[in-house]
Amino acid sequence: MQTSSVPGWLKPGYTLLVCIIVPVYWQALGPSNFLWFSDIALITLVPAVWLENRLLSSTMAVSVLFLELAWVVDFVSGGELITIAAYMFAEDEPWLIRLLSGSFHLVLPPLLIFLLYRLGYDRRALPLQILIALIVLPLTFVLTTPSDNINWVYGLGQPQQLLPPLVYLCLFFLALVLLVYLPSHLVLKRFFSADHVDN
Repeated sequence: MQTSSVPGWLKPGYTLLVCIIVPVYWQALGPSNFLWFSDIALITLVPAVWLENRLLSSTMAVSVLFLELAWVVDFVSGGELITIAAYMFAEDEPWLIRLLSGSFHLVLPPLLIFLLYRLGYDRRALPLQILIALIVLPLTFVLTTPSDNINWVYGLGQPQQLLPPLVYLCLFFLALVLLVYLPSHLVLKRFFSADHVDN
């Protein structure tokens, strides 16, 4: 009988966290909030954990691991370093949203690294995440507004005015692939090869 690579307590524990976050976010922030890549990772990791699926966990690592680590660093700095976690210190932001947001942004990096260590890295993650981005970014652009700026499809941090919106969107996609996804793939392939799992 094959032993599980993921501890039994982690599966219901993580699922419970997601089951608390999703309805609160849905009511407070609306369904479009789940277009954020970090929220996609949050939900996708539920089946990844239960099925111990290497491809799903690897794809979400390519998508958000480095960005989530940047969020953690910014959070530790008080939201002043790169300001992506600055909302966590805004008094006008509901405390429950800040609590849940902090919980899942702090949980994702160690969870992803743990899954990579236990399951290994699937090299198919890079093309799959590129495909996901090709779907999610245009959907985000069509279904949301510049004031939302979900996934930064309208500008880095805030809506930009220098380029036509579709030109910016195409350049942003290329930047994600070249500056986030490809480096993530190379690092994860180097340090989390599936060989140690398969052998």
